[in-house]
Amino acid sequence: MEALLGIFSAFGLSASAGLNAYIPLLVIGVIAHYTNLIKLNPPYDALANPYILILIGILLIIEMLADKVPMANHINDLIQTFVRPVAGAIAFGASTNIVTGINPILALACGLLVAGSVHVVKSAAVRPMVTATTAGAGNVPVSIAEDVTSTVVSLLSILAPIAIAVLIIIAIVLLIWWWARRTSKKETA
Repeated sequence: MEALLGIFSAFGLSASAGLNAYIPLLVIGVIAHYTNLIKLNPPYDALANPYILILIGILLIIEMLADKVPMANHINDLIQTFVRPVAGAIAFGASTNIVTGINPILALACGLLVAGSVHVVKSAAVRPMVTATTAGAGNVPVSIAEDVTSTVVSLLSILAPIAIAVLIIIAIVLLIWWWARRTSKKETA
């Protein structure tokens, strides 16, 4: 059961890295540094180092501010195209390092794909749609919602990984429902 919870936690953390690269890394590091809820094995134990936590905090502030400024948010998304998948890979690897039997390369690849997929949906589909439909006025509230979502998912991934499994199932059901509804509208048109 612990292995399964570790997998749920890993997927949740890497998905939240697709929204904001630094929030899950900061959550992992802070919880590992100040509690016994997470024990990070090398090389991931560096995330709990106070100097690394400060660096991640500074990067988080820069990323959050850049994501709220018009035009800078597009440049930020371009830069984050490379950062978020890597952060997802690190988050996935750090949260599955207690699970034996998972190849580290597979864990890093899963984290990379999950975070990268979330980032692509966010930056290539959701954000352009918000920008086009609100003339850019909706970008700041959407960015704040992404940061809050990333924080909540990161915390739930560690504190209640079964909740992440439920959220994943709900998201899949909603995605299937949306897809079915969309295809049925195309058939009737």
